[in-house]
Parts: sequence; structure tokens; C-alpha cells
Amino acid sequence: MTVSRSEAENANGVSDVAVRLPGMRVAYDSAAFDESSLADTWTEQLQNWLDHAISAGIAEPNAMVLATADPEGHPSSRTVLCKGLDQRGVVFYTNYTSNKSHDLTVTRYASVTFPWYPLHRQVNVRGEVEKVDAKETAAYWASRPRGSQIGAWASPQSRVVDGRRALDNALHAIERRFAEAEEIPPPPHWGGWRIRPDVVEFWQGREDRMHDRLRYVRNDDGWHIERVAP
Repeated sequence: MTVSRSEAENANGVSDVAVRLPGMRVAYDSAAFDESSLADTWTEQLQNWLDHAISAGIAEPNAMVLATADPEGHPSSRTVLCKGLDQRGVVFYTNYTSNKSHDLTVTRYASVTFPWYPLHRQVNVRGEVEKVDAKETAAYWASRPRGSQIGAWASPQSRVVDGRRALDNALHAIERRFAEAEEIPPPPHWGGWRIRPDVVEFWQGREDRMHDRLRYVRNDDGWHIERVAP
């Protein structure tokens, strides 16, 4: 069905969606989240909330929005998947020639946010980054589906390409290259990044926008907890 301009926009050319935006909101009714509820470490607390997200059936509960900045300070964000979590930090894998990797190589700092919207929760992790060592990268690579391995070899991530056909041709070329290989090795330009946090903030929505925000903050004496206003 075709929607006329008069139905889609008002006299000022503003769409119906734009008109509705100011009134779009969700009422948060989560229980209190206070300092006594926190685990001893940020790692345990993040694992607890991640387990809850998994149990609740959240789609891709390990998805996190990664924010980086280039040398001129221009920010960029995209969604990646958390593939490692321990006391050292959180890990994701990518192409080392990608824009995100160029940013991280220069600034050595990043921020990620786990956005669990249905649970009215989010977690922000930020800190310095380091490359994951080759042994750990190889172990994760071996767990990936073969199609994902082939895609990592075929894709010149973040580069301009001449249409979808160019990508498909590159994929087919890699399929032929490794057709007889029982195992596909990781590309030399591919691997993991670990964010070693100095701040990990746990956010839970509350009534009247008086949300709970509790942070684990690292200093010279270890970690301490602080609450910040919503």
C-alpha cells in the first residue's frame, strides 16, 4: 500500500515517527540495586548479569557496542561479540586491518556497553586495550564455524568494495583455496583485542528516571565501589 505525503508527513515536512519521538518512553519498575547486591569483583558481577541475560532469552546476550576514536578524536561505534571474560578483561575478535583496529592501535583505549534493554540493564566497560596472544587467538579460532573462518579470510574489512559480487567472488576464491584443507589456519591479519578495564559501571533502570549506577573503579590500591547520579 502506498502512503501519501500527507499521511506520512505534516505540513512542515516532519514525519509521523518524528512527531511521536518525544513521547516514546518505557516505565522502568526494576527492584532496588544497591551496594549490598554487588559481587566482590566486577568480573563476578558481570558474569552474574550475563547469566541472567542468557536465562531470560535475550538475543545475542554477549553483544556489546564498541566505541573507539581515531587520532583526530572522531568517535565511531559498532556492535561486536564478547568472546572472553576473566579478571584480565573482556575480549572480542576482529580483523586487525579494520577501522576499529586502526583506532585501537593508535589510542590504546576503548569502551564497550552491553545493552540488555528488556532487562532494563546495561554494563559499560572501559579501559586500555591489548592484543590477545597468538595461542589464545588460535584456540578461539578453532571453535569458529568453517564458514566464519572462510569469511574472515575473504573480507577486506572496512575497505570500499565494488559491490556485493566482489565479496562473493572473494569468498568463493577462499573456499577453493582451502577446499582440501581439513583445518583452516587463522589469517595473520586477524585476532583478538582485550579491554583491561579501569572502570566497570552497572546500570539498572528505576522509576522516575532515578536509575541505579554502581561502578567498580580501579586505583593504585585496587578496586573500590562508587555510586553516581543517574
